[in-house]
Amino acid sequence: MGDTTGRAVEQTEEQAAEQAADQVLDRAVDGSAKQAAEETAEQRRERRRVAWRGARRVLWRPGFRSTVGELLARLTNAAPDVYDLDLPVDMYGDGIVETLEERVAGLLGKEAAAFFPSGTMAQQVALRCWAGRTGNATVAMHPLSHPEVHERHSLSTVGNLRTVHPTREPRMPSAEEVHDLEEPFGTLFLELPLREAGFVLPSWEELVAVTDAARERDAVVHIDGARLWECTTRLGHSLAEIADLADSVYVSFYKSLDGFGGAALAGPKTLVDEAKAWRHRYGGQILQQFPTALSALIGLEKELPRLPEYVAHARVVAAALRDGFAGAGVPWARVHPEEPHTHQFQVWLPYDADVLTDAGTLQAEETKTGLFPQVWQRGGPDLAFTEVTVAAPGLEWTAEDVREAVADFVARLPR
Repeated sequence: MGDTTGRAVEQTEEQAAEQAADQVLDRAVDGSAKQAAEETAEQRRERRRVAWRGARRVLWRPGFRSTVGELLARLTNAAPDVYDLDLPVDMYGDGIVETLEERVAGLLGKEAAAFFPSGTMAQQVALRCWAGRTGNATVAMHPLSHPEVHERHSLSTVGNLRTVHPTREPRMPSAEEVHDLEEPFGTLFLELPLREAGFVLPSWEELVAVTDAARERDAVVHIDGARLWECTTRLGHSLAEIADLADSVYVSFYKSLDGFGGAALAGPKTLVDEAKAWRHRYGGQILQQFPTALSALIGLEKELPRLPEYVAHARVVAAALRDGFAGAGVPWARVHPEEPHTHQFQVWLPYDADVLTDAGTLQAEETKTGLFPQVWQRGGPDLAFTEVTVAAPGLEWTAEDVREAVADFVARLPR
């Protein structure tokens, strides 16, 4: 009995040792998949947040990953460079808010601009106003446009608007597709760049042609320019020249300019005046907005001039990513667009999205290098993609730095 018990204990100990070794191996190979499987969704999010906060080398460090104290310090340090802080605070859209509106209108070459607390509100108001002016509540837009994907059917639910799709191809609709659309529409809505398709832009000639086609259909043109600020490099024209192709333009202050939030709608003064009335009705007439307005002015002063540099370096990073995956033997990897149109682009890999997300978190935890901070999203069976943004921190990365980070990341993926 004693020998049998001893052998059983020895076998149990051997099995435990083997299991422990397997767990160590699993962690090394698949990015701690077992640990991730035991975590709740909230725990995984918190783990990612801590990992990316602690990463010393990143391609992008957005303000929304900061602490309240860090953002307040940044605002306090930079604000005197962009606005006279001895002036009274704003009340219901005057003061610094008006200063910001005038600055945006000037940059875009429009008669006027209205500040909005969010782009969702700004675009609902713009399209509602145009529907009233054209007498047609139908909006032609891409099915991947932000209002169709991310706003809970706000245009139809809140604005009583209807959308039609000139194309389902992952690009801006062509002039021919707009011209041949089988039903009337009052507004052509163009998202520049089209984020969900990979932050893609048309050529300048294509953009001119599609706006001309809309006007031949007696429609107005509205540009969703949440990321318009960085489009000048690819299109080869100024912000004002791009905006001149449209009847109205929406821009964001936090996506590329790293502001606290907020948006602006620019266009003819009569449209903007009407939009301000609707802004009040929608609940956007807020008592004081000086922190957000200040952060927007700082972004226009400090980030806007640097965007062309970010766009140029994004092309260096994209090429190095492509080389890195090829060198690491990843059987199918894509950087899309192959040459980024802006400072943002997509990376596609043939793995499960959660596996890739966990590998990125583990890399940030163990090496303090954050190559892919965004969550990976499922793009098909065993296929996932993520978005890459190159901003000021990314300028410090050489092509070799990127390739080395890719090799380390791939080593954490299952074979």
